[in-house]
Amino acid sequence: MDTIDRKILDLLQRDATLSIAEIADRVGLSQTPCWKRIQRLESQGVIERRVALLNPEKLGLGLTVFVSIETNDHSQEWLARFASLVSSMPEVLEFYRMAGDIDYMLRVIVSDMAAYDAFYKRLIAAIPLKNVSSRFAMERVKASTALPIEIRPV
Repeated sequence: MDTIDRKILDLLQRDATLSIAEIADRVGLSQTPCWKRIQRLESQGVIERRVALLNPEKLGLGLTVFVSIETNDHSQEWLARFASLVSSMPEVLEFYRMAGDIDYMLRVIVSDMAAYDAFYKRLIAAIPLKNVSSRFAMERVKASTALPIEIRPV
């Protein structure tokens, strides 16, 4: 991956609606080589997908909860079952297996406390857990999907 690829990726992750012509112009290529680079980055899995980012508050999804989970069962079978369960819950936007004093961390977005309580009850009823701790976000200060791509000079 060279500097031009990195510039293309930086532009696309900030605005995937840019036309090939605009991207090509900004990175100093003609349209066909630019399009071929984007196609290659997609086929290599560097670009996973292109999506629209929605404002959760404007959709009535004003409560963000960070859920820490501890378990006593660390078997592959338990993890597969737990991962399948959590992955099927649309309220869970991110799901991580952690190192340290907690085993899993979820980022959950719901409309309000009642919706979170319903989510929580479904979660704890579905699979045995040692401990579940919830931390409620009071304000979203920064949110970004843009990765810190280092653009190296040629």
